[in-house]
Order: sequence, then structure tokens, then C-alpha cells
Amino acid sequence: MEPNPRSQTPETPDHESQDSETQQQPLEIAKPFPIASISLSLSSLLSPHLLLSTKKASLSPFSHLKIPSQISSLVHLSLSSSSTKPSSKTSTPSRVANSPLQSPSPLLRRRPADPSHSAAGRRCTVVWFRADLRVHDNEALTAATNDSLSLLPVYLFDPRDYGKSSSGFDKTGPYRATFLLQSVANLRRSLRERGSDLVVRVGRAETVLVELARAVGADAVYAHREVSHDEVRAEERVTKAMEEEGMEVKYFWGSTLYHIDDLPFEVEQMPSNYGGFREKVQRVAVRKTIEALDQIKGLPSRGDVDPGEIPSLVDLGLNPAPTMSLDGKPSMNASLVGGETEALERLKKFAAECRAQPNKGEGTRDSIYGANFSCKISPWLAMGCLSPRFMYEDLKKTATSAISASSTPKTGAAAADNGMNWLIFELLWRDFFRFITKKYSSIKKKIEAEPATACTSALV
Repeated sequence: MEPNPRSQTPETPDHESQDSETQQQPLEIAKPFPIASISLSLSSLLSPHLLLSTKKASLSPFSHLKIPSQISSLVHLSLSSSSTKPSSKTSTPSRVANSPLQSPSPLLRRRPADPSHSAAGRRCTVVWFRADLRVHDNEALTAATNDSLSLLPVYLFDPRDYGKSSSGFDKTGPYRATFLLQSVANLRRSLRERGSDLVVRVGRAETVLVELARAVGADAVYAHREVSHDEVRAEERVTKAMEEEGMEVKYFWGSTLYHIDDLPFEVEQMPSNYGGFREKVQRVAVRKTIEALDQIKGLPSRGDVDPGEIPSLVDLGLNPAPTMSLDGKPSMNASLVGGETEALERLKKFAAECRAQPNKGEGTRDSIYGANFSCKISPWLAMGCLSPRFMYEDLKKTATSAISASSTPKTGAAAADNGMNWLIFELLWRDFFRFITKKYSSIKKKIEAEPATACTSALV
């Protein structure tokens, strides 16, 4: 028969009496309370006769009292913390697993790392702006602000996006480049108003981003995904370069009305016609927009990065765009001003026109038409100066207020519904083209990754 381990441990009579009394208690504590200061303060409130046991239990005037097991554990802690000589007595194992004193107090326990608290998040995050030149409804910017102690917002003018294409046309024309330069300048002003800034460089993303991240000691790069083939290839190059430096690249989605993760199908299996696409997504809910931040984390002190100057058209290899058309009239493109501020003003003006226009008849597209039977907001949507979800929510509020303020609710509701249906119809077409572009960009990527033997073997 194996020896009883308890019999091998010498114990004094008072410890044996405590152990026998402990067996009568419904609750016991397995471990002494870990905070010594609390146990010592409790011990100072108790009588020395309760804390110090005598050699003989029968001689103690309090030997008939039953001390709760919690206080008994505190007694051992008080004695061990005040004595310079370690005790040879072993503590009694606990048979209670759910005692509130078994683990440290939740008020004193160290809180786990929470990404929403900058002290527990990243040291610095590079926010790579692309076709998302706005502060409102910008998930990458908001997430980086919540996750990091400092931010490095960056916009890059990649030389590969300018010059002539293989067919001889300008990759980026002077009108579009002017609109882009204005949008970048407006974004910089918005960031500076919120305590941050925008670093502008001319160069390749996979090279410049690595240099900037290394200079400031960044942990990660946050950016929004794009859909075209060249943009996807740029993402791949940046991801590879950052991973070689041991930095994380995190991408977000924010260029469509419907979020890509909410689609009822994989993008590679999406219908190739608009009717099939519309039928499948008509019951998908539109996500709520992310409000613009009042304050944004500033630039990191490390590296002393210069924000840089915004280039001119000449710096990008382009000539200034003509302000007059061939027929001598002012150019329509020259009157467009880029930037988030102008986009929100245009949307506000368009919403006011929607409320002022009478109903042209149920089922007509001009029941909500704005300037020249169009909202004329596409350029700002394309540059990301305006979020399609924000536009949808804002005009939805306009339609609701039009219904509430109409003297003939039925007519007002019809006009608002027609306008919203037309707006959703247009935004759905935009979503369809962006998702279909991503679909075939992904297919092209897979085809390029296939080995040559996979194609030749099918012909044998």
C-alpha cells in the first residue's frame, strides 16, 4: 500500500485542529489571497488571539471559535509576509473551484490588450491613401487611428500611372490629373485641421512606402483595396516588400455601396450580367457609414519625416489643361473642383434640388434629377472623395424628409421613392462594374499563375 503523503508532513496540533474544522466548512480557499497589502490590513483589524495560534489549543481562550477558511488563509499570508524564516507547513489543498478569492480581483487584474486602446495597439501605422481621398467613411483611416499611437498618412504619385500607354494615349490626362491634385490638397487640409498631416511623394509604392515605414519604425500599412489589374499588382508588390521587412499589410473595402463581404456569392462566381447581379443583391443590407473623426493621431516623432510638396502637372509630365473647348466655350471639365469638401457641397446642393423638384410622374427617371438630369457626382465617387454609402444615406434622409414635409403624402412618397429607386439603380450599376472588374482581374491573376504544362496537357 502506498504511503499517505499527508502523513509524511509534520504538522502541529493547532494545524490539525484547523484542518478538522475546515472539513466542516462548506467553502474553502485553495490559495492565499495574492495581494499582501490587503491581507495585512485585514489582519490588523483582527485580534492577535485570532491571528496567532498557541502551542496548545486547549489553553487558548478562543479555541471554541470557528474561524472562516478565508480568514484562515489570510492568517497564513500575514505570518509568512512578516516572518523572515519560511514556514515548513504546507497549505491544505482546496476542493472549491469557484471561490471568488481563488483568482485575483477583476479590478486589480491587468486588462488584456485591446486594439481600440492605443497604448495596447501599434506603435505607428502607415495609412496609404489611394482612391479614398476622404476623411468620412474611411475604415482604413479610422482603424489605424484606433489601433496606433501615431499615424503616417501617405499619398503617392506613381510614375507608372502617367505617361503614354501602349496604345499611345495618356494614362492620366491633364483634366483628371488636375482634379486629383486638387483632391490631394483638400485631403491634406482636412487632416491638418484634425491634428495630422499628409505625406506626399512621387515614386513607386513598393519602394517609397518601405523607406517611410522603416524611417518612422512603423508596424503596419493600412489601405483600401482596388479592383483593376494594375492596382491589384501594386498591392501584391507592396505586400511582398512589407513582409520582407517584417511589417503587416492590412486591406479594407470601401469603394462600393454593398460591402464585398456581404455579397451572397464569391466574386469569382458572381453573375456576368447586371440583371442576375441585381436579383441576387437586392436583399443585401447596406452597411452604415463610418463618421469622420474629429481628431486624428499626429505624425510620429521618430524619423522627422517632411510632408513634402504636392507636385504640379509639369512635375508629372503633363501640360496644363485648356480652359476653353474647341468651339470657344468654357470647358466643362475645367469647372470641376476636386476634393471632399466640394463633393459634400455638391451632394448638399443635389439634395436641395431633389426636395424642390416636383414629381414628374411615377416611373420616370427625371423625378429626381438635379443639374441637367444628373447628379454630376461621378468624378468625386471615382476619386473616393465621396463614399457611395454616405451618398445613399444622405439622400435617403432627404427622401424621408420629403415624405414627411409633403402636403400630399402619397405624391411625396412616390416622388421620393422614384428618386431613391433611380439613385440605387445608378449605384448598383457602379457596383456591378467594380465587382465584375475584380472578378476578371482575379481570373487573370489565376491564369498567369498557372504553369504552362496545365494548358498544354489539356490539349493532348
